[in-house]
Amino acid sequence: MDAMQYSLPLPTDYDMGTIRERVRRNGHALDDREGLGFKAYLIRTAGVDGSPVNEYAPFYVWNSAPAMTQFLLGGGGFQHIVRDFGRPAVQHWTVVSAVQGPARDQPPLSATRTVTPLEWGAELPAPTVGADLHTAVVAYDPSRWELLRFELWSAAHRGPYEVLHLSAPSSEGF
Repeated sequence: MDAMQYSLPLPTDYDMGTIRERVRRNGHALDDREGLGFKAYLIRTAGVDGSPVNEYAPFYVWNSAPAMTQFLLGGGGFQHIVRDFGRPAVQHWTVVSAVQGPARDQPPLSATRTVTPLEWGAELPAPTVGADLHTAVVAYDPSRWELLRFELWSAAHRGPYEVLHLSAPSSEGF
């Protein structure tokens, strides 16, 4: 499995209602995407929960590398982001583990994302599971030697990201 995320920083006076409407109108487009584990449509809003920025930063887990490639290069949807915002750098990680949490049957409302240095020889941790955990992913990037922990939570304000929509066509592997 592969995880990826791109970030679109937006001006602090940007109307985040524009992104909310975009996701409301188009978020369902990947609800049945073959090869996609899930896509969490994430935003941070300047001044909310201490966020210094407005940001649109969707996070994906792909069960299929060809499906991820089709999305990014083959007109599978990413072309709309490129058309409207330019071509952002896409961060990429190899997934080590992904788990469903006890709150999997509830919609996720917030997300956390932590990136730390990956020390040589370190054991890769298992995801932390809490009562309001929807999904957790642990992954690494060997080009930067970084470890990623990503969690979706059913509780609001648990993390800095607000989840606007979750496309989850495949629950296998989670």
